[in-house]
Amino acid sequence: MSVASSSLPKEPVAISFFERYLTLWVALCIVAGIALGQMLPGLFQAIGGLEVAQVNIPVGLLIWVMIIPMLVKIDFGALGQVRQHWRGIINWAVKPFSMALLGWFFIRHVFAGFLPAAELDSYVAGLILLAAAPCTAMVFVWSKLTDGDPYFTLSQVALNDLIMIFGFAPLVGLLLGMSSITVPWATLLISVALYIVVPVILAQVLRRVLLRRGDGVFAAVMARIGPWSIAALLAMLVLLFSFQGKAILEQPLIIAMLAVPILIQVLFNSGLAYWLNRAVGEKHSVACPSAL
Repeated sequence: MSVASSSLPKEPVAISFFERYLTLWVALCIVAGIALGQMLPGLFQAIGGLEVAQVNIPVGLLIWVMIIPMLVKIDFGALGQVRQHWRGIINWAVKPFSMALLGWFFIRHVFAGFLPAAELDSYVAGLILLAAAPCTAMVFVWSKLTDGDPYFTLSQVALNDLIMIFGFAPLVGLLLGMSSITVPWATLLISVALYIVVPVILAQVLRRVLLRRGDGVFAAVMARIGPWSIAALLAMLVLLFSFQGKAILEQPLIIAMLAVPILIQVLFNSGLAYWLNRAVGEKHSVACPSAL
């Protein structure tokens, strides 16, 4: 039995109450973050100042706690399964380019007259950075919510991680360069190393250690550390929105305008990926995770 098959359940896993209402918890954390940022501005300014090389230490630690339990699930040997559903790998080929186009169209043209001219480049850069990284940490949860094939999801996330390790910095550099936006390569490479390469290495070392002790130990440990991913995600949302709560409350129109290309891109990209997968014969269980 392969590691990929031994570390995933054979039967559909029941969705927990917490996972089922994840959208609600996210919304509550956003509201809580904004409220706490207004009530305790000094505290969150101090937390926001805990930086090393422009990286906020608390946020960085929460990102590690969020993604490492998910990365432990990944068997890079499952990449061979991509060949069975090669048509399902489409999302990342479209997403960064569609966001770059939508960002250029909406920020530099449609909304340019309503946005601070000095910030236009920053807004476009933020949108490109947001779209260029394929999701990994929460794909397992979302796939389960949509009855996705767990084995395809496993191979997809493994591929996403490899793409981020080797493709994120070059692609972002290309798209930002085409948009006349300069981001130091050192910054991109440090970000890839800090938030992708190091967590992947730590997670894979932990995975090997646990699997040597048996599938039962692996499953027991994953059951214990799994909830920490969602808890860290929600805690990070509280922190991020507490840092930016004042800007959100003072500039709601700008936030709304930035949300327009993001919403269109998510709907367009997900819809296109799902439709193309179904059009070429992939099942819903593959098409849906592919569109995430």
